[in-house]
Amino acid sequence: QVLLVESGGGLVQAGDSLRLSCTDFGRTRSRSAMGWFRQAPGKEREFVADISWNAGSTSYVDSVKGRFTISRDAAKNTVYLQMNSLKPEDTAVYYCAVRTTYSAQYNYWGRGTQVTVSQ
Repeated sequence: QVLLVESGGGLVQAGDSLRLSCTDFGRTRSRSAMGWFRQAPGKEREFVADISWNAGSTSYVDSVKGRFTISRDAAKNTVYLQMNSLKPEDTAVYYCAVRTTYSAQYNYWGRGTQVTVSQ
């Protein structure tokens, strides 16, 4: 069973940094990747970044490249999202997700953590 818990959100000013964490307390054995998505008010949820669990290869949406870094600690079943140079348009609820080896899409989700970036 997958149980994802995110933490690290908050209210910051533009230019500040935050680090989000997400731990899979279910210790999913069939985990192929973990990722971060976000949903701003009135907008659809969008992909932010993900990391393949075994190889550690990463991908990012263009709007965060050079500012955000995703990483993982396999021993802790945890994925991180280091967010630097935050902008007001980064304001959203950030969700952690797991994609298992038997799924083509992300199939388990956390409850989300709010990130608010003020001017």
